Amino acid sequence: MAEANWYVVHTYSGYENKVKANIDKTIENRHLEDQILEVRVPMEDVVEVKNGVKKQVSKKMFPGYVLIHMIMNDDTWYVVRNTRGVTGFVGPGSKPVPLTELEMRNLGIKSETVVVDFEEGDMIVVIGGVWKDTCGVITAMNNNKQTVTINVELFGRETPVEVSFADVKKMN
Repeated sequence: MAEANWYVVHTYSGYENKVKANIDKTIENRHLEDQILEVRVPMEDVVEVKNGVKKQVSKKMFPGYVLIHMIMNDDTWYVVRNTRGVTGFVGPGSKPVPLTELEMRNLGIKSETVVVDFEEGDMIVVIGGVWKDTCGVITAMNNNKQTVTINVELFGRETPVEVSFADVKKMN
């Protein structure tokens, strides 16, 4: 299987969040979760002073750009390229160029791999996040996104829930 890389997509200025939402929706509709792993609009916290009052606000680090962590193939290229608000990938011509590991580290995005001691079918307990103290059997694992899916009883029904590797522990 091909390796996932970070790519930069150019958008109309001011459309970054809309592009992110549209791509996220398309990923869900076309079941591309295992190929397009993450879509980000990098933000930074800055202090603005207006009329002598300091105010902490989030601003886009790169207005007009969105970062996408994906496996580049014809399908993913087509989905991203034909999303409303996207003008193209950053790179020469129509060939997208992935960001290097060093460039990603400078942006504060680390690619750390969590090694786990559990697998599908194992009973786990959630140790952090919204589902803390919930127990469940792993029904699916996504190593690219570093998540496990467990079934949780919600409103009297079994509901699949995705939890980060870092938030679960294997039960003995």
